[in-house]
Amino acid sequence: MTAGGLKMIRNMLETLPASERKIAQFLLENPRSVLNSTVNEIGIQANTSGAAVIRLCKSLGLNGFPDLKVRIAGDLVKPIEQGYRDIEPNESFFSIVQKTTSNSIQSLRDSEEIINYDELERAVRLLLQAENVHFFGIGASNIIAMDAQQKLIRINKRATAFTDAHLVATLIANANSDDVVFGVSHSGETPEVIKVMTLAKERGVQTISLTKYGQSSVSTLADINLFTSYSGEAHFRSAATSSRLAQLYLIDILFMSMATVQYEETINYIDKTREAIRFLKEGK
Repeated sequence: MTAGGLKMIRNMLETLPASERKIAQFLLENPRSVLNSTVNEIGIQANTSGAAVIRLCKSLGLNGFPDLKVRIAGDLVKPIEQGYRDIEPNESFFSIVQKTTSNSIQSLRDSEEIINYDELERAVRLLLQAENVHFFGIGASNIIAMDAQQKLIRINKRATAFTDAHLVATLIANANSDDVVFGVSHSGETPEVIKVMTLAKERGVQTISLTKYGQSSVSTLADINLFTSYSGEAHFRSAATSSRLAQLYLIDILFMSMATVQYEETINYIDKTREAIRFLKEGK
């Protein structure tokens, strides 16, 4: 069932213009009102305008008011979420395991609800056609970039994942029209990633971003945007920790989607790489 409308609104609330924020706040407080109301009726109830409702839908990356209505309707019939839970002093290991598991599952579910399938398909097609894919992220985001590079190399796709912005700039300077720069930044405001994406844009290199949901400097620069959810996290789950699983999850989705489009080729490449690794392990 399609859902995630309320989560999208919560994620974007603080960055919305005043008129759209009024609509968003009204919908969060009165989600059932959207079910049997028109655009203009929602605008009147929120003391603003129907045009603000349309702009909000656009800001959320939705296909108009009907899309928002369907998603909120889906939210209203979902079981109540437990949410993120923090650890406490001297807590039992059993309890920590339970909370960590719950938080991890919640992070994946939150991100699944906000996937834009049109953007996902565009990203898959672009990556399949790319001659070289240059992943770039700093700190914890570089772990995601290296995971993505490893997956693409296994299916005979040339990919890099450097942390040195100077090296990446050199790659972009020599990139051709079939290359792709893939920027990873949970906040979407990492200075090095912004500069790399800006350089790629200036040089006409196609770009994909992976950031938390909402408009950011990195997502604004990218041709294609992929998002993970940004929810109210437990204090011990810093951005570097809470974003990691969701980002790996999106990379897995990209890889699996690429594999199913070129299934036979992918299986062949994976079999070859598996044999090569087995050769190294067996020492023959």
